[in-house]
Amino acid sequence: MTRYCIVDDEPIAHRIIEGYCQNLPHLQKVGNCFNAFEAMQLLNQTAVDLIFLDINMPELSGFDLLKSLQNPPATIVTSAHKEFALEGYELNVSDYLLKPFSFARFLKAMNKAIGVKMASEPSSNAEKTAIHFFLKGDKKIHQIHVDDVLFIEAYGNYTKIFLEEEMIICHEKISSLENVFPSDGFLRVHKSFIVATRKIRVIEGNRIFIQEHVVPIGQTYKNSLMLRIKSLKK
Repeated sequence: MTRYCIVDDEPIAHRIIEGYCQNLPHLQKVGNCFNAFEAMQLLNQTAVDLIFLDINMPELSGFDLLKSLQNPPATIVTSAHKEFALEGYELNVSDYLLKPFSFARFLKAMNKAIGVKMASEPSSNAEKTAIHFFLKGDKKIHQIHVDDVLFIEAYGNYTKIFLEEEMIICHEKISSLENVFPSDGFLRVHKSFIVATRKIRVIEGNRIFIQEHVVPIGQTYKNSLMLRIKSLKK
């Protein structure tokens, strides 16, 4: 469960973000703050994983709030002013949303923020934190856990994501998903296929066997696959 709060002096901004968040599972709102001082009080009293943060607020700006925090949560800036974007990235914000923003753009920012949050969470030897993100498909928003993915197949302007127990048709091109999945666990092996290397059962000739599925290996991708296999043996 990702716990979030909204820090913005405009009530309509709260309603828009809350509406978007209702479409995503495993998000829990822990507070609405209408200025930086309310946010400080909330952050001192409650565990927060993610802040949606406006910049221009009375008395203390959103960036001043961030600078005052020793260990700020993952932060998505939501602002009508694009000229502050550079300063935002210098403060290591996850993303910078320019108002008004679409749900598709919001979803992209959420995936970035979740990635930052997961990277910053310590993992024990007993249990590593599973990376997950949200993708739109089949008229639904799906939360995808990376460990469940077997391989991805291009499907025109869409992709088929084959999971352990189901297949989802996603509204993204395979070239876009290649940048979403972690490169240390996934590899493009054909112009139409990306595989989870840890799920490979057998490689025979120009074919990869993953469970009952057979994935072709493109000639131009074979060298990179062999190099990856050699690196896994070390």
